[in-house]
Amino acid sequence: MKKTLPGASASFMQVQVSSGAMRQRALDAIHSAPRSVHLDFIAIALRGKKIGFEKVIAMIDEMAATLKTEQADDDAKKEYCAAEFDKSDDKKKGLERSISDLKTAIADAEDGIASTQAEIQALTKSIKALDSAVAEATEQRKLENADYQSLMASDGAAKEILGFAKNRLNKFYNPALYKPPAKRELSDEDRATLAAGGTLAPTVAPGGIAGTGVTVLADVSDHSGAKPAPPPATPGAYKKKGEESTGVIAMIDLLIKDLDKEMTIAKTEEKDAQGDYDQMMKDSADKRADDSKSLDDKEAALADMKEGLEKDTEAKASAGKELGATVQYIQSLHNECDWLIQYFEIRKEARTSEIDALGKAKAVLSGADYSLVQMKSQHFLKRA
Repeated sequence: MKKTLPGASASFMQVQVSSGAMRQRALDAIHSAPRSVHLDFIAIALRGKKIGFEKVIAMIDEMAATLKTEQADDDAKKEYCAAEFDKSDDKKKGLERSISDLKTAIADAEDGIASTQAEIQALTKSIKALDSAVAEATEQRKLENADYQSLMASDGAAKEILGFAKNRLNKFYNPALYKPPAKRELSDEDRATLAAGGTLAPTVAPGGIAGTGVTVLADVSDHSGAKPAPPPATPGAYKKKGEESTGVIAMIDLLIKDLDKEMTIAKTEEKDAQGDYDQMMKDSADKRADDSKSLDDKEAALADMKEGLEKDTEAKASAGKELGATVQYIQSLHNECDWLIQYFEIRKEARTSEIDALGKAKAVLSGADYSLVQMKSQHFLKRA
């Protein structure tokens, strides 16, 4: 049995050779990956030969954990950057759309305000013109009615005078057609005076023109349109009393007929003019009411549009400030994330390579520990 086991010197040399080979194999595994601070540190530890494999393996585990943590941090940072870029970009686009919509709303409001102001000015001008037209029509109606009243008064006076003259002529020429003046109606006081044997005060003469009581004689020719009467003709042949009066009375009747016709025409014209005036007043009142209501509505709409314009202007300014802040934030994200995003795959690949190399080195060193344990066991059996 002793002959089959290696000697003590051979066992020690074999263990020593195996340890150095393991270190070299571990270094080769580390050098298979791109150079890095972490791998250089492990390589220094392996070359030093003063640190046991257990400590080197612990260092490898710690470095591998650090690399994994760094990669997890990069993963989280990349995810955060992507989410923030998406959110900020959506916000930026939304603000730009809002600002564009507000610009359109502001332009529409300004056009609407200008149009409404023009309509208000036109309505105000129309109402003033309508009021002026109503005032002029009222004044004209007053003048026309005054002329009508004057015409009716003068024509009525002329008819009374002509009727009085005709009655006087009938009294002389046609007594049967004469109409005596109406008897005086006695009052209770007059009856009492007469019953007491007293006398009544004489009746005051009518006065006026020829005692008719008419103080104004119309210029018949002016109203009837008849030509002035020709001058009296020279005395002609002798005519009877009845024949002489017939021509004068006929002329008076003709004049009275002309006056009646003129008064009838004047009444019709006055009625028509008053009707037209009343209709105009009604139409004007309706139009003024409609225009006033429209004016009130447009003034209210103008106030609403001005209020809306003010709000949209303030909202646009606020959105502009928010957009500026968002653009600045996006720029800060670029400053913070662009480098990471640009080199993310390279850094990840490098870490993966480092972790793989560390894993291989650890596997080599772990195998070395097992070999050492096996060699110690063999040496113990030999001595036994």
